[in-house]
Amino acid sequence: MSAPAPARGPDDRRDPTAAAARRAHQRDQKNRHDPATPASLRLAQIGVLGWTIVAPILLGLLAGHWLDRWLHTGVTFAAALLTVGAALGLWFAWRWMHRQ
Repeated sequence: MSAPAPARGPDDRRDPTAAAARRAHQRDQKNRHDPATPASLRLAQIGVLGWTIVAPILLGLLAGHWLDRWLHTGVTFAAALLTVGAALGLWFAWRWMHRQ
């Protein structure tokens, strides 16, 4: 049994609840016609997301370690670039998730 579509009136632009209900109804209708996402695709997405976070962290750590050895600064650059890599990786992952 399907629920009737919400009425669309001129107040929809001013009423965020009606607009959200309409979007939810459209999403439900779309999901009924599309098959479920296979588990292998979900695992691939998790892998991409993981590497999206880990790769900038490792690159920052590698570059920081190289700079520390070249400039004889201990772990200063490694720590700083590790933090920058983590921030970039999380930002890239956040953008990727919102595009999916």
